[in-house]
Amino acid sequence: MPESFSYRKSGVDISREAEGISALVRTLTFRRTGTVAMMGSVGHFAGLIECGNHALALAVDGVGTKMLVADRMQDWSTIGIDCIAMNVNDLYVMNMEPVAFVDYIAADEISIPKMAQIGIGLNEGARQANIDIIGGETATLKGMVSGLDLAGTCLGIQEKNRIISGEAIRPGDLIIGVPSTGIHSNGLTLARRVVDTHDAWDERLSNGRTLGQELLVPTRIYAEALRVCGSTTVSGMCHITGGGLLNFSRLTTYGFSIDSPLPITEIFRWIQENGNVDQGEMYRTFNMGMGYAYIAPEKSLPAIVAEVPDAEVVGSITREPGIRLTGSLFS
Repeated sequence: MPESFSYRKSGVDISREAEGISALVRTLTFRRTGTVAMMGSVGHFAGLIECGNHALALAVDGVGTKMLVADRMQDWSTIGIDCIAMNVNDLYVMNMEPVAFVDYIAADEISIPKMAQIGIGLNEGARQANIDIIGGETATLKGMVSGLDLAGTCLGIQEKNRIISGEAIRPGDLIIGVPSTGIHSNGLTLARRVVDTHDAWDERLSNGRTLGQELLVPTRIYAEALRVCGSTTVSGMCHITGGGLLNFSRLTTYGFSIDSPLPITEIFRWIQENGNVDQGEMYRTFNMGMGYAYIAPEKSLPAIVAEVPDAEVVGSITREPGIRLTGSLFS
């Protein structure tokens, strides 16, 4: 019987991460007095700040161990796209328009060629998301980090009455999935473990890319979400990142019934088969082919598909709480 891989066995325990985050958040009790104060609570995809008739939003994220894939392939030219994508996609789900970005690079030593390639990706990500990179920070942390870590913070803005938080979600709303471009920037610790075990970095998939090249395909930037929200009614949106389908639970206490999931792309089938990974573990770790989702009334479907032609209905909202994948409760 081949070894069964999991995210936890590979070194990432999602449940422990959640417990650690909860322990940290419980201590964050101070709230600013005066104007420009925090709106809502911690826990959504981005944090909001009062700003007159508008709200500002902040999101922070990085590329994680996808950087190790870039090192393995000696190609850092798309990693910057991932860094921006993981931030701006967390703003789009609240209908916040990203406007500015700062990056943070921590390295054991500075490689000029690597920095130049990272800049190429950051610039392309900024172009796709229509944001300015207004600054950043680079730190040489010899003895503290090994290699290079890339992260960033994004600022967004929106009129308060146009913010989409998920509060408008109601039973009967459709769940409309949008394909990912592949693995995006989550679950790479498990993916790398399986590829390493089989020494399969140069194995080719049916699309002609090697596994190494496939794992480097940059995260899709879902900038069209702003146009969708400007053209029709949207109750909520979800960015499928770490935790997979569990991300939906951030939006509402109603249930999510995903009866017709988007097709599982080849990279995920390869990881599951060659890593003997449980199906539930796959959907808790990876986006499995759906990188973004709209929750909207049925009447909004034509307008959404007009803006996002590859969007498809994958399920609906139910009164019964919980996330169900083809009828089975997902946890």
